[in-house]
Amino acid sequence: RPRQDRIDAVKRYQAVLKARAPEIAEAISRETGKPLWETRTEATAIQGKVDLSIRAYDERTGERASDTGFGRAVLRHRPHGVAAVLGPFNFPGHLPNGHIVPALLAGNTCVLKPSELSPRVASVLAEALAEAGLPDGCFNIVQGGGEVGQALLAGDVDAVCFTGSSSTGAKIHAAFGGRPQVRLALEMGGNNPLIVWDTGDVKAAAQLVRDSAYLTSGQRCTCARRLIVKDSEEGEQLLAELQALIDEVTIGPSDEDGVYLGPLVSAQAASHAVAFQDELLQRGGKPLARLEIQSQGDAFVSPGLIDMSEAPNAPDEELFGPLLQVWRVGDFDEALRLANDTKYGLAAGLVSNRPELWEKFRATIRAGVVNWNRPTVGASGGLPFGGPGLSGN
Repeated sequence: RPRQDRIDAVKRYQAVLKARAPEIAEAISRETGKPLWETRTEATAIQGKVDLSIRAYDERTGERASDTGFGRAVLRHRPHGVAAVLGPFNFPGHLPNGHIVPALLAGNTCVLKPSELSPRVASVLAEALAEAGLPDGCFNIVQGGGEVGQALLAGDVDAVCFTGSSSTGAKIHAAFGGRPQVRLALEMGGNNPLIVWDTGDVKAAAQLVRDSAYLTSGQRCTCARRLIVKDSEEGEQLLAELQALIDEVTIGPSDEDGVYLGPLVSAQAASHAVAFQDELLQRGGKPLARLEIQSQGDAFVSPGLIDMSEAPNAPDEELFGPLLQVWRVGDFDEALRLANDTKYGLAAGLVSNRPELWEKFRATIRAGVVNWNRPTVGASGGLPFGGPGLSGN
């Protein structure tokens, strides 16, 4: 189809998404446990991705021509073919949609395999695309667990768009070894550092740390996992303020008013978070606040804060839950070294009122989504998303 036809189709899809936004938010909340106030923002972000993708297509592709000594040279872009999209549970609408819309705009067809933990959200997206009049066969959905994903990847696909854990992403990468004709887009997790240094406002800094570590119950790939503070009076004040905020966090079902922390996606995820915390304590970590399963149910946990300053060999792994590790260090160069001491590289942040530290941080940090005086969990939908190391390609 001509490009304008594709644009018209995704704009109709956007209109359907807007009309069904309350249903989408409710489906996300019921399947993931995220509070409704948060899932409403995801429903809005799904709509917004359409305009952002149209703009990105114009910026990065389109058609260009120039005169030469022998006629004209023309640059055109063609679709790859069939794109397999494997979606995660934590943003079951927004993240797969961020692959689907650009792929359709470019003329590809898509097959989505959503997380088995959030099947309904994917079905709503499929219904919205059908309602928008997308030609039959352009978008397809297959439901199921890992074996379904493996079957999809074993098929005749031309591109794979994956969002999820680094372990699964590495397996996908290995499965396509020797097949360079298949385009791989792998967006994986991180063991993200957040440095707080000379802020001048420890109360505001503590709130920023809380949101970086615990928003979405820690189930964002950009959540801060490692807090690095100056071994000083300011550092101690910051940790005291953070502990006070942790004590005030409201935990409850997604449909209750005023809830900050909903459940983890499953009881199994909660048990895994407790086991990871136990490992940190066995390695010498000191609990400043314990992550504990709550009385509301086996998937509900409280935020955890573990001091690893004197614990050797902390595991360089991503724990997908509200658990933050903290280190006290003596100088900023040591803070930077520790921040970069990871095999991942997705997100990082600096909280400081010293611009010269920001310039040094920005130039030195090995991360793709870099933040100054803002939570690590935010990212512009109009910018590329990803980072070096095991965070993807």
